[in-house]
Amino acid sequence: MATGQKCRAFLKWAGGKYNLVQAISAHLPDSSVLIEPFVGAGSVFLNTDYPRYHLNDINADLIGLYQLLKTEHSRFIADARSLFSAQTNQRDAYLQLRQQFNQSSDNYERALLFLYLNRHGYNGLCRYNLSGKFNVPFGSYKKPYFPEAELLFFAEKAQKAEFSCVSYQDVMLQAKAGDVIYCDPPYVPLSKTASFTSYASQGFDLNDQAQLANLAEQAQNRGVAVVVSNHDTTWTRKIYQQAVLHSVQVGRSISQKG
Repeated sequence: MATGQKCRAFLKWAGGKYNLVQAISAHLPDSSVLIEPFVGAGSVFLNTDYPRYHLNDINADLIGLYQLLKTEHSRFIADARSLFSAQTNQRDAYLQLRQQFNQSSDNYERALLFLYLNRHGYNGLCRYNLSGKFNVPFGSYKKPYFPEAELLFFAEKAQKAEFSCVSYQDVMLQAKAGDVIYCDPPYVPLSKTASFTSYASQGFDLNDQAQLANLAEQAQNRGVAVVVSNHDTTWTRKIYQQAVLHSVQVGRSISQKG
């Protein structure tokens, strides 16, 4: 259930689905609602046309940003614009603002700084240490892009969305017959080092992968349409042996431009 012209997310994101939107949408049936337990940067949300959306992610900073854009987009965009300047595009300034983010408990301030860190940090990575502190180094971009048009588009479309920050298990179990779920979890790594699971302070291990597959099968049995993206490996083929599989060739990277 794709839209016409493709729209980019305003965040840079590991595993973003902008280049795969058409392939994914071809497998998403019509429904009154699309549910995403792992919304990430929201490329599928932005490039489909459902009457309603339930968008969830375990990353509280991400969901806090989305909720503010839905309710206070004019103020937020104006304030965020001031963080994109020559003065803030320096390593010392970045490290100071990163520390400010890690010390802040104010939702509005954290949302502003989360956008700043995403566009000024190395490769747009979102990574936290074991203490829950954001620890991505400075990206050294010539002039980081301020995604004003993309923010406005997201804010407008967010009026059709409900956001939550709960476990993927809770979201999957709440789905009812006739709903459509698209799952884009942290992928099964192709090697021991190739993994982006620390986008929240919690990880996502092989037990989670197996549990997600079980929940997807249970939801399908309740009359929910479920589509899941993952790496094509022996492990994923085993845990999704009851599913209909479609393979897609894709290059995986995060934009190295600001």
